[in-house]
Amino acid sequence: MHKNIKITLATLLVVGAGYLFSEREYGWGVLVSLLAVFPVIFYFRNEYILLAFWQMRKQNLPAAREWLSKITNPDKQLVKKQMGYYHFMNGITLGQDHLRESVNHMKKALDYGLSFAHDRAMAKLNLAAGAMSGGRKNEAKKWLAEAKSEDKQNMLTEHINMMEEQLKRMNVGRNMHNPNMRRKGKFF
Repeated sequence: MHKNIKITLATLLVVGAGYLFSEREYGWGVLVSLLAVFPVIFYFRNEYILLAFWQMRKQNLPAAREWLSKITNPDKQLVKKQMGYYHFMNGITLGQDHLRESVNHMKKALDYGLSFAHDRAMAKLNLAAGAMSGGRKNEAKKWLAEAKSEDKQNMLTEHINMMEEQLKRMNVGRNMHNPNMRRKGKFF
């Protein structure tokens, strides 16, 4: 539902509650005014994003992806902070299958802004993974250092250490898969 429709609906419900109170229908007035709270809540917390978060907590990424796909026009349906989490969750759900698209979504999520430091750390960790898969070691180091500084609660320490170990084993030279292997000459 468009975000402006939610505000319009809340306004109409408040006006309706006012009318019911003026007609001395206090029970119905209280009920309608309580119903006016829901569109306001869903203006700031999109219902599809909440349901996708719930599915992600259950480790059900396909269902989370399905709820996110119901957001057809994110610019009109979501406020700025929700856009960050929309791209963040899209990046997580696409991470295993489409790493390049996941990296694009994570960059957009960081541009829009994420509220929690551990979410920013996770996004930067995914960007480091994308840089590593592309062979960009220096960029991956930069993203890992930023993820390490954002991870104040040490929730991602194990993943960061694992990626740092992979970075140490990563070779940067052109066509050098094993630096201990001798170079092939012209005749042998």
